[in-house]
Formats: sequence, C-alpha cells, structure tokens
Amino acid sequence: MPGRKERGQLELFITGSLRGLIPDDHVLVRVGQVLDLGWLRAEVADLCCADNGRSGIDPEVAMRLMLAGFLLGIVQDRRLMREAQVDLAIRWFVGYALHEALPDHSSLTRIRQRWGADVFRQIFIHVVRQCQAAGLVSTETVHIDASLIRANVSMDALVSRHLDAVEAAHNDANGAERDARTSGKFKKLCRTDPDAAMATSSKAPLRPACKQHTAVDDLAGVVVAVEIVTGEEHDTGRFDERLEATLGVTPDRITADRLYGIGRIYAALEDRQIEAVIPPLRAPRRKGAQGFPTERFKFDPHHDVVRCPARRRLTPGNVTKSGQWYRADRHDCARCPLKAQCLPRGAPSHRVHIVTNHAAILHARRKRLAWGKDDHAIYTRHRWRVEGTHGTAKTLHGLARAIRGGLGNMRIQALLTAIAMNLKKLAAAMMLLLCPIIEMRAVRPNPAAA
Repeated sequence: MPGRKERGQLELFITGSLRGLIPDDHVLVRVGQVLDLGWLRAEVADLCCADNGRSGIDPEVAMRLMLAGFLLGIVQDRRLMREAQVDLAIRWFVGYALHEALPDHSSLTRIRQRWGADVFRQIFIHVVRQCQAAGLVSTETVHIDASLIRANVSMDALVSRHLDAVEAAHNDANGAERDARTSGKFKKLCRTDPDAAMATSSKAPLRPACKQHTAVDDLAGVVVAVEIVTGEEHDTGRFDERLEATLGVTPDRITADRLYGIGRIYAALEDRQIEAVIPPLRAPRRKGAQGFPTERFKFDPHHDVVRCPARRRLTPGNVTKSGQWYRADRHDCARCPLKAQCLPRGAPSHRVHIVTNHAAILHARRKRLAWGKDDHAIYTRHRWRVEGTHGTAKTLHGLARAIRGGLGNMRIQALLTAIAMNLKKLAAAMMLLLCPIIEMRAVRPNPAAA
C-alpha cells in the first residue's frame, strides 16, 4: 500500500552537523577545505570601532557569504540572502545553524563600502599565494587580455557630453552656447555613473561599459592579476602596470593577441627581457596608396638615419605624437632608377613616417616569421586560457554585467570573481592530490580483521 508522510509537525531536536547533509562534491564543501580566512579579522580590525556600537558581523562570515554567492553565480545580495535562508550548504559554509538568523543583505553593502577594494585585493593576493604554494602558478608564461563588462546603467540615462557645456554657458552672451551646439562633438555619458563610458568591440554593440584587464598564468589557468578601467581606455593603456604579476615576479614570457602588437609594447618587453609571443599589428596602409611601403626603408635608430631602397639618406622632418617624418631629396629621387616604383604619382620625392619604437616592431616581425611549434602552441593556449577565463567568469560567475555602479564597486566584483575561480582550481588540485591517498587507505588490509 502507498505510504503516507505527515507534514507540518514540529521538530523535537536535531543533532549532528549540517555537513552530513551536504554532498562531498558540492562546490562549497570543496572550497571550504582550502579556504583560509583566519587572518582577515586582524586585517580589517582598524576599519571598525572596537569599543563603541553593537557587535558587527564576523569578517570571515561576511567574506564567506560573498564568496558563496560568486561561487554559485548569485551575485545580488538580496537574492543571495534569500537563498541562504533555505540552502543548507550556504549555512554550513558561513557557520550558521538552522535556528540562527542570517545577517541582512544591507550589511554586506556597508561592509564592502567600509573595506574598499584594497582589502579584497589582499584576499585575492593571499589566494594566489596559496595557489603558488600548491604548485599551480609558475609565472613562466602569462597570458594577458582585456574584456568589456556591461555597466549597470540604463540606455535611457545616457546624455551627450556637450550638453553640460551648454548648461554652463546658458547665460553667456559671447555665443558659447552656439559654439557648443555647432561643435559636432557628441560623446555619450551616463549621469548616474560617469565611469560607464561608451565602448564597443568586434562582437559587442556600442554600449556603456567598463573594461577588465586580466593576467592568467599558463600552468593551471590561475588568475594572477585583475584591473578595472573605463571602457573607453584602450586595451594597451595599462600594459606596463601589468607586466609584473600579483606575486611581484616578472614572467619569462607574455602572450597577447594582435591588438597588443605595437612598438610600445614590444619595447617595454625588450627592456625587461621578457619574451613576447604577440603577433605584430599590420601597418595601416591607405587604400590606393602608391610607392614603396615603409617596410622597404631601412631605419637605424642608433644614428637616427633612414635610407631608401636605393641607399639614399632621408632628411628628418616634422615630429608627431607617434613618430617622425623623413623626406628624400628631390634631386636624388629625380635620377633614381627606382623612381617609377617608389614615388607616388605626382610627388617630387618620397617621404615615410617612422613610428616610435620602430626597431622593436622590426624585431617582432622577424621573430613572428621564425615562430616554431612551441610558439604556435603557446599562442593557441592563450586563446582558451585567458579568453576562456573571461567566458567562464561571465557565464558562471555573474561578470557579464556590473551589479553596482562605479569603478570601485566593479573592482570589488572583479576581484571576488577571480578569488572564486582561483579557489575552485585550488580545491580541484587538492582533491587530485588526496585521491591517491584515499585509494591507498581503501585497499590497505585491516590488521585487526586478520
């Protein structure tokens, strides 16, 4: 006969730990075995008043709550606390029993504001050092890339930047208002979050966003550096600051995509004696351009001399933001046997623009032509190491969109995401180390039974 289960009766007593009700392979159980936050209380002690006010939340509890949300993909505080009310794994992870009342979601907001991004960066560094101690970080090869993150603003909140000038000059009788209207510069911004700059990529439409710069170690895919900037900043803007990983160790080799293949990047890597596995960016050439390209002209950076294919010396000219112009003598061009191939139509002489760090670009192009199997394999790994890290962060850990406004809040979100991902890798590595020990104990004979 079918059974019957009575519902609604009160529990008389409960014994045992919540841990016995959670599967061993649950992500919070595995991360809980490697998570070390015992040092955090002393780190944030100066941020709280020791002898005034009511007792606050244990710093380790607050951090575990936030980490639980990012590990499970629940990044909104309200939703996280609703889930924690009924989720045994979250209660066990933060150390709360069934009868204990959980903190209010607003407490997490105040704690983030009080701690700031620096405390979360210290936690991130501590986890990276744990990964290094476990043999998951080598810093031999580091992959660097940037990714856009949709800002937490509405498209309806966007306005044109020139309107601010119009409002400021509203009562100006000198025509400043008319000049602002007719300037033709319409740059969008959001009044609720000025850090949300309009940005786009090859795969995303123009939208308010910020940009995350990420450095990932090649050995196990551990994130070793994270930085957040405005979306309008170029990918190479903070490259020099990210050459040293979080551990303060200069990597032996750095990989990046073609967008980083510019002279400034190659020169910075050469100065630090770091091998660059970065395809050079193709030199722009106008459609229908005539004459020999710049690559046919020889540049000697030590003597600041440029020679044409006919070995004639060019005269230095105007200096630009990105380099300097050099022009050949018209008398040399007039009697040159390569005149028909070299000179653009109607030009009396040829001129070339030599960009800054031109020599470093030439070295990179020669190195690219000599890439071997190892270089190709490393660059292939770059695509799924760092770009795969961005995809995982956006798909599983809520980094596809900012959950709060401002670069400070976005830095905290990015750091928490990186901490959660690194802890998962650390927990998986520790499990692989423990599996042989568990198997050996399982097959070992029991002397008492004999």
